[in-house]
Amino acid sequence: MPIITKIGRQKKNNERYNLYLDEKYAFSVDEAVLIKYQLTKGKVIEAFTLDEIVFDDEVRKAYNKAINYLSYRMRSEHEVKQKLLHSEFGEAVVLEAIRKLYEHGFLNDESFTKALVETQKNSSKKGPAAIRQELKKKGIEKELQEEVLATYSEEEQVSIAKKLTEKIINQNQNKTPRQIKQKVQENLQRKGYNFSIISQAIDSFELEKKDEEWLDIIATQGEKIWRKYSSKYSGFDLKQRVKQALYLKGFPAEHIDLYIEKKELEALDEQ
Repeated sequence: MPIITKIGRQKKNNERYNLYLDEKYAFSVDEAVLIKYQLTKGKVIEAFTLDEIVFDDEVRKAYNKAINYLSYRMRSEHEVKQKLLHSEFGEAVVLEAIRKLYEHGFLNDESFTKALVETQKNSSKKGPAAIRQELKKKGIEKELQEEVLATYSEEEQVSIAKKLTEKIINQNQNKTPRQIKQKVQENLQRKGYNFSIISQAIDSFELEKKDEEWLDIIATQGEKIWRKYSSKYSGFDLKQRVKQALYLKGFPAEHIDLYIEKKELEALDEQ
């Protein structure tokens, strides 16, 4: 059986030690492993003990790697496991390292899930559907996902959705009510809110425009549409194309007719 003939501390990492068996370098171990197995010069190492030492040291390396990974932010068990597997640690080693991380309080999927939901809700303003996708990507079990998401009340969702809606409305004053409503719906759907929440958020705002506002909006949007179609059409065809385009954007018929009449008069003046 091999005998430890030399133990030397590594220069680059003073928490690891090089072990020499029968005058030849054999392997290195973490200080914690050295202490656990009471490895000293002159000690005889049995074969099964050597396997245990090597396994424990691999676990220790994986554990330290995980601690460093966790030092930047909270992670799910799935994320830590994938990180260690990609670092080429064996699955048995990874599972034991994860067990120790749980034991020492460095890993906790329930705490992680609660923290992620709060962050996505308060910072990213996301709804349940979008947060659920985030949790799924992090490898959180479905039962835990639903348990934590159940704490995200409808009242909270509506409150956040209203703030998002107000911001979109303020940024799109030059749009028709139909266009604004569509923008709100698209944005909130991407954020993960359901139809009921979106409807409640939209219904809490008055989107209708005053006559003078309609005139300003149609002047801006109508000009682009008129230029687009006047290069290809004229007369009745031009009027119908412009009418249809403006109608689809949500402009009232009376304002469309007034705008087209104005453009026709301008065309006559230019002749």
